[in-house]
Amino acid sequence: MVKRKYQNVLDLGEKLKIQNGDVKEEEGKLKIWGTANTQYHKDLLWDEIKRSGGENPNDIMADIKVADTTAYAYHTVEKGESLSKIAKQYYGDPMKYQRIFEANRDKLDNPDMIHSGQELVIPNK
Repeated sequence: MVKRKYQNVLDLGEKLKIQNGDVKEEEGKLKIWGTANTQYHKDLLWDEIKRSGGENPNDIMADIKVADTTAYAYHTVEKGESLSKIAKQYYGDPMKYQRIFEANRDKLDNPDMIHSGQELVIPNK
């Protein structure tokens, strides 16, 4: 029953390719664990848990580790994107585009000139 409630979390875990993941239902609680590639992926999972179970769910226990702690995320630029749009996606604030620009100075000369297909590092918050 509780597994069904959090099925969207489990589906997201598969989509994000959570490694060493497992799920157990015991005594009315769902226990999940695994390793997310980045902190951003871990945050996405926690956001999904809260969507399903509320701000402080007591019917789920999650132990999600992070494999790569050197960056918050990695982002492949898509057509029509800007650094401010990317900053809004990851940080919730488009004005933090400068942090992304500085972290990618080896690839970018101008914050207004990014190209589809570029792989950008999104620095930790």
